[in-house]
Amino acid sequence: MKFYRGLPSTVFALGWISFFTDLSSEMIYPLLPLFITGVIGAGTIGLGVMEGLAEATAALVKLFSGHLTDKTGKRKPFIVTGYGIAGLVRPLIGVAFSLPFVILLRFLDRVGKGIRSSPRDALIADVTPPAQLGAAYGFHRAMDHGGSVLGPLVAGALLSGFGFSLRQVFLFAVLPAAVVMVIAVFGVAERPHAKIKQPPRLRGAWSGFAPRFRWFLAAMGLFSLGNASDAFLLLALAEANVPAAWIAVLWAAHNALKMVVSAWSGRLSDRIGRLRLIVWGWLLFGAVYLAFGWVDDLLPMCSLFIGYGVVFGLTEPCQKALVADFCEPHTRGVHFGFFNAVIGLAALPASFLFGFLWYALGKEVAFGVGALTAWCAVALCLWRLPFDGYNEALS
Repeated sequence: MKFYRGLPSTVFALGWISFFTDLSSEMIYPLLPLFITGVIGAGTIGLGVMEGLAEATAALVKLFSGHLTDKTGKRKPFIVTGYGIAGLVRPLIGVAFSLPFVILLRFLDRVGKGIRSSPRDALIADVTPPAQLGAAYGFHRAMDHGGSVLGPLVAGALLSGFGFSLRQVFLFAVLPAAVVMVIAVFGVAERPHAKIKQPPRLRGAWSGFAPRFRWFLAAMGLFSLGNASDAFLLLALAEANVPAAWIAVLWAAHNALKMVVSAWSGRLSDRIGRLRLIVWGWLLFGAVYLAFGWVDDLLPMCSLFIGYGVVFGLTEPCQKALVADFCEPHTRGVHFGFFNAVIGLAALPASFLFGFLWYALGKEVAFGVGALTAWCAVALCLWRLPFDGYNEALS
C-alpha cells in the first residue's frame, strides 16, 4: 500500500466501499447470462435489451445526480443512498422467476449506481491533491476490481464446494452489501467547499464546457458504442461449454489483471499524461474484440478473456483523472455526470446492436463492428486531442 501513501482517508474508504460492492455484485454478474438464458429462458436479444436498458438508466441518473451534487454542495447523501438501493435490490434476483422481474431489479440496481457514481467521482477529486489524481482513481479502480476478483471466486466456491444453486448464491450477496453501508455511513467524510460561483444549469452546461472536453466526450461516446456489455463475452464462454464455476474463475482472473494494471496506469498517468494511455487501451480493445470474434478454441478464448482486463486497467483510471483535470471544484459533479451519461447512454444501442448482429449475422460480425468502432474513436482522439504533456486537458 506504500504505492498510495499520502492519499486522503476518504479515498481509502471509497476504495473499500467499491471493493465490497463489487464483491457482492460480481457474485451475481458473471453468472447472470447463464441464469437469464438457462434458468429464465431468454435469448441474446433479451440479454442485450436488459443490459442496455440497465446501463442507459444508470447514465441518465448519473447526469442528474452530478448536477444535484454540485447544486447542493453535498456528495455523501447521494453516495449512501445509491449504494443502499443497489445493495438492497441486487440479491433479490435470486427470487426472480421471469425476465421482466429480473429487468426491474437490474433497473433498480443501476438507479442506485447512477445516484452514487458522479458524486463519488467528484468527491475523490475534492479531497485529492491535483498531482495525485491519477493515483487516487487508480487506487479506487484497483479496489473495485479487487472485489471483482474475490466475488466470482466466492460464487464458484459456493456453487462447486457447498452445492449452492444460482439463486442461493445471488441471495448470499447481501452480506458484503451490508458491509458497504457501514463504511459509507461512518468512513466517508466530504470536504466542504466554498461556493465561489453558482454551478452551471444543466441545460446550458454543454456549451460551457471546454472544447477539448467536448471532443473527449465525443470520442468516449464513439468508443462506448462499440463496447457492448461484457455479458456477451461471458455468453461466448458459456457457448464454448465452459462450466459455470469455471466462468466465475475466469472472470476473477480477468479482474485480477484489471486490478494490477489499474494500480499501475493511474499512477503512471500522473507522470506521462492520460490520453496516450487511453489511446493504447482502445487500440488493444479493438485487437482483442476482433480476435474474440474469430477464435473458437477453448484455451485461446479463455486467454483472450483474461487479457481483455488490460484494456480497462489502462483506460478507466486515466479517463476519470482526465475529467477531473478539465473542471473546477464547483463543476465536478456536472462534468462527471456528462462523462458517465455519455458512456451509459451509448450502452443501450451498443448492447442492442451487438445482440442483434450476433443473432442475425454471427458473433464474428458483432465483435468486428465493435473493434472498428473503437479504432474510429482512436482516430478521433488523434485528430482533435493531440497529447504532448502532463496536463492534456489544458494544453
